[in-house]
Amino acid sequence: MKRRDFIKLSLSACVLLSLPSSAEAAPVDFSQVGFDEAVYNSNKAQAIIIYMYGGASSLGGNLTNLEEIKSKSQSSYESYFRGLTPTANGCWQEAGGIHMEEMMAAGDMTLFRSCYSQVREDVGNKAHGVCTSQNQKGSFDENRGGIVSNLAQILETKGVLSENSVMPFVTLEGESNFYAQGRKPISSYLKAVGLNESFDNPYERDVRHWYYYTDQERKISNYSNDELGFDPALDATMNTLAQKYNTNAKIKSAFHKRGSLSNFIDSISKAVTPALGENAYQEDSDFAQKIEAAIKVMANNPDTKIITMGTGGLGGWDDHNEARDYVSRTEELFTSLKSAMAHLKALQKENNISIMVFGEFGRNVNLNAALGWDHGNLQNLYVLGGKGYFTHRGVVGETVVDSKGSINRLYLKPKEGTEQFEPLSIAATLYKIFGITNPELLTDGNGAVTL
Repeated sequence: MKRRDFIKLSLSACVLLSLPSSAEAAPVDFSQVGFDEAVYNSNKAQAIIIYMYGGASSLGGNLTNLEEIKSKSQSSYESYFRGLTPTANGCWQEAGGIHMEEMMAAGDMTLFRSCYSQVREDVGNKAHGVCTSQNQKGSFDENRGGIVSNLAQILETKGVLSENSVMPFVTLEGESNFYAQGRKPISSYLKAVGLNESFDNPYERDVRHWYYYTDQERKISNYSNDELGFDPALDATMNTLAQKYNTNAKIKSAFHKRGSLSNFIDSISKAVTPALGENAYQEDSDFAQKIEAAIKVMANNPDTKIITMGTGGLGGWDDHNEARDYVSRTEELFTSLKSAMAHLKALQKENNISIMVFGEFGRNVNLNAALGWDHGNLQNLYVLGGKGYFTHRGVVGETVVDSKGSINRLYLKPKEGTEQFEPLSIAATLYKIFGITNPELLTDGNGAVTL
């Protein structure tokens, strides 16, 4: 994905959220963040973050309250979805549940059913923009930087990332609040490199990148307007001009580095995925190709710490109406994730590379008159891989149905006494696996999830 083609995600808030005093917290001094270099070196952590824009229903991983839901729902689940089969652990068989069960049985995945924001519940907020911004920043403070930007600056401060680090952060989705700059500007080398599943090379000088040629440039290139490909003559000319007119040493170095990075990305794109048998990636799934590309990058570049991606190719999760496609969408998601785990195992990377799947919020469980679900406040967190630092626990958390005083407003919430956590704890967990010892300093007091 070329930077000029980045899809700019609209994260503007629909409403302003009244929050506790932590929302106006002072800027974080990254030098005060605790860091255990031994943990960082031992984990060798790399993380793929899959963000489910739109607020995915938790039902794919949780049909344990199904009978009560069916009896109280405004519209009939049975006649609309047709297949509603709970697995042994109460996952939705037709919506990826079989794959969830297989990965949990193999010790490859933990399914958390009680990611629930009490803060948002107390103020009645379920707005896409605000919730996504906060979850991707790991804070209720809208002025904070994104999770990835914060992590980048901390690792730079601690001396484990430098200008010699190659593509430490990669986005397969374009720009998002994971990369938002806070009150402190981020070093240019820490900014995410944008790629896509085809590994279109952002560092390559390709005739396709040059829309506006002068007559002289056309003569230098020896290419017609319709021809494509790398132009050695134009590349050499541009490098010469860069060295001649840029006196700043860092700029000159960047031009030199561009060539090596171009070759590096090209080499990754040629990496061969091992034969995975029945767990092979679906060739007709755009999402499967994206997750395969993410694993190729990480497996071939230990410097890459985090890759973020949405679920492009599957569709969004804002299922206010006609929610039937949720089933096939979730099935394709977990078919691809099972292939990803098989890929990691084939490369012997399942210990250090982890995958975390979540979104802005969940949905309620009343099937409304439009045969969809409205915004809820409980979602699932799916954690895969990272077996060198995560001890997978299968299913964690129990839920109960809350009618909110109206038969047409059915929500799931954590059962009293069960393990639950705010979405900001997901950010704390990411910080922790990279050696940060007091992640709650960055996440409004919310600690890491127990894994």
